[in-house]
Amino acid sequence: MGILEKFTKGLGVGKDMNLEDAMDSVEMENVDVLHEAADFYVKPISLESEADVSVIMEELKAKNIILLNVSPMSKQPNKLKQTIDNIKAFVVKINGDVARIDADKILLTPSKVKIVKNRKK
Repeated sequence: MGILEKFTKGLGVGKDMNLEDAMDSVEMENVDVLHEAADFYVKPISLESEADVSVIMEELKAKNIILLNVSPMSKQPNKLKQTIDNIKAFVVKINGDVARIDADKILLTPSKVKIVKNRKK
């Protein structure tokens, strides 16, 4: 079981469940996802070009957690490896963390946020 699966299972969210099943209509009316202020965010970003690296770095500097989709660049393995190496170097420099979730997803955290990578049995 991957990290994301454990996280969603712990929240009681399954693959077949949609957001409206998880929240009733009264809760949905009181939640303003786009305008409600938060200290930090979990942001999905697709890695389509090297230009996306600067966006990733800015988001990590802002203390946001990145769920990085690398599949758009997977057809260029050399470019993907070099770009991921650059991102990893930046994450190490800011004392963040990196973990692969699956073949197409990588979790990036800002400084002082660590990912538990060992699996308890």
